Amino acid sequence: MQRPCPTCGRVIAGPREALPHRPFCSERCRLIDLRSWLDEEFRISTPLYAIAEIDDELAPS
Repeated sequence: MQRPCPTCGRVIAGPREALPHRPFCSERCRLIDLRSWLDEEFRISTPLYAIAEIDDELAPS
């Protein structure tokens, strides 16, 4: 597997088992991402109740 770290962009490669911080390249990048969520720099754009309503509409009767 070879892909960029979502925080710093560094390309990481190797099997999943060898990448303990996947999808991040390091503990530092993982914590930077967590801090961004906690500081509300990132947010989910669609309210969760709207997603639940869509799921209810698509569920078989």
